[in-house]
Amino acid sequence: MINRVLIRTKVVQNLYSYMLTRPERTLSDALKDLNACMEKTYELYHYLLRLPVELTHIQEMRLDEARNKYMPTEEDLNPNMKFVNNRLVKALADNEQLAQFAQDHSVTWNDDPIFERLMLDKVLKSDIYNDYMADDEDSMTADALLWHQLMKQVILPDENMADAIEQRSLYWTEDDLDLVGQFVCKTFKRLAEGAEDPILPMFKDEEDSDFGKELFTASVQLMPESNTLIDGLLEESRWDKDRIVLMDRIIMCTGLAELRTFDKIPTAVTLNEYIELAKNFSTAASGKFVNGILNNAVKQLRQDGVIFKR
Repeated sequence: MINRVLIRTKVVQNLYSYMLTRPERTLSDALKDLNACMEKTYELYHYLLRLPVELTHIQEMRLDEARNKYMPTEEDLNPNMKFVNNRLVKALADNEQLAQFAQDHSVTWNDDPIFERLMLDKVLKSDIYNDYMADDEDSMTADALLWHQLMKQVILPDENMADAIEQRSLYWTEDDLDLVGQFVCKTFKRLAEGAEDPILPMFKDEEDSDFGKELFTASVQLMPESNTLIDGLLEESRWDKDRIVLMDRIIMCTGLAELRTFDKIPTAVTLNEYIELAKNFSTAASGKFVNGILNNAVKQLRQDGVIFKR
C-alpha cells in the first residue's frame, strides 16, 4: 500500500522535522520516527476501511429503533434496506485480515460517536446516497461504486474528517487523507472484483520496505555535498541562497541523494517526483525553481562522473 510516491513524501516530511530539531534528535531517533510514521500511515488505511462498516452499523441500529418506537410509520416498519445490506460493507466486515488488524491495533471510530453521527448524516443527505437508494440496480458493482464515490466526494474532503484524524495521531495530516484514500478506493475495487488478497500489504516487497530508511540515511549523509552543489548552482544563477525556503532545500537534497544512491531508478522519474513534491509542499514558485536547480545538478553530476544513469 505504501508505494514509493508516499515513501518519498514521508521521507521529506520527516527530514524537514529532523533538520529543525538537531542535535537533540539523532539519526537513529529520526529513523525510528520515520518507521513509526509508515506504520501509522498503514493504520490510517485500516481506519478508513473500517469507517463504512461502522457507519452502516449505526444506520442499521437507527432503523431498528424506528421499527420499535411507540407509533412507527409504514416507512419505519418497512424501510429500504439497500444501504445496510451493501455487499461491499459486508465484505469489509467479514474480512479476517481487517478484523485481526482492527483488534490488534484498536482500530475503531466508536470512541468518537459525535464524529460518526455527523459523518453518517452527511452521507445520508448526499445526492450520491439518494441516487443509489433510488436506483434499481442491485449488485456488488453498484455497492462498491457507492462507497468509492462517498469516500472521494463526501468523506475525505470533509473538514470533520481532517480534524478527526489529526486528533487521533500526530503523524496524520489532511494531506495523508488524499494519499491513503486512493488506496482505500483501490481496495474497494479489488473487493468488488473478488480479488484473492484484496487488502493491500504495507509494502509491495522488501525493496520498498527498505527504500525509505535508505533514502533518509543517504539524504542526511550526503547533505553537506548536496548543499555545496546547490549553493554553487545558485551562485551561477545569481540567486541569493538565503532566500531559499528550508523545504525547497530539503526536497532538493533528498532528490540528489536518490539520484546518487539508487541506480535502478531512472533520472527522469526522480526529477519528476521531487518537482511534484515541491509543488505540493512548498511555495507557489517552488516547482519551477526546484526543476531548474535539479536539472542543472544532474548535468554537473554527470560531468563530474558522479552519476552515469540516464
